[in-house]
Amino acid sequence: METVTVEGVTLYLSHPDELSFHWVGQEDLLLQVLAAWMLVSPEDIPLNPRLVGRPGVGKTTLAYAAARRLGREVYIFQATADTRPEDLLVTPVISEAGKIRYMASPIVTAMIRGAVAIIDEANRMSEKSWASLAPLLDARRYVESIVAGVKIKAHPDFRLCVTMNEDASTFEVPEYIHSRLKPIIHVDFPEPEEELAILKSNLPFAEEDILKYVVNFLQAAHRAGEPYSVRDGINIARYALKCLSAGVERDQTMAVKMAIDQILGRAAFVYLPGTEGPRLTPVD
Repeated sequence: METVTVEGVTLYLSHPDELSFHWVGQEDLLLQVLAAWMLVSPEDIPLNPRLVGRPGVGKTTLAYAAARRLGREVYIFQATADTRPEDLLVTPVISEAGKIRYMASPIVTAMIRGAVAIIDEANRMSEKSWASLAPLLDARRYVESIVAGVKIKAHPDFRLCVTMNEDASTFEVPEYIHSRLKPIIHVDFPEPEEELAILKSNLPFAEEDILKYVVNFLQAAHRAGEPYSVRDGINIARYALKCLSAGVERDQTMAVKMAIDQILGRAAFVYLPGTEGPRLTPVD
């Protein structure tokens, strides 16, 4: 495990996240994230974009793809209601030798290495946790770990992005943090062509008829204001393919319908393509 010494204190760094995330379509959103991180003069500082949208629309994928476009390592911190300030910064643990080790969080590791930190579902954290990040989110660009007794300055190449879900199971983010998390980039459901491309990217082995059927279902649900996301569509198509391969169903339409029932519930059937349209063909 890699270590660095800050003000005489040895910190053990986290490992970067290596994920098979691919951002498909909506190039304008990717460019907006990159613009927020850009420096237009030596005196400039990067912004900390906030990606907002319903669960499953691809906020984390967008942030990850933007970081990889810059060629940077990515460190993802999953926020929860139980996140403590020390979880965000430095956590002490007891080593096998009985000594204290100071473990740098993914955020602090990204700060040190000049990488990108993504705080996922950030509005699940309490105000107490946010307070520990306040100096990092403005021109000071440092954090102070009370546990380790050190001040850690961010590398000039460090960038940060947060994602926030639009649902009720979150905390209210304090105003002094709101003002530091700009711009707000809204991530919405993709257009039909983009949604199909996303499904193809994630399920390149799937028959196109199945994917188009799922996209038609999702688009009808989007128009009705349902929260069903492309993530749901991927899971539906993936499970339908598994059921067909395992012999649970032979008819592709029935396999997709069963997958929708078991993933979203029978109430979602109202958004299935009309029975007057062509059915998918049975598997030979």
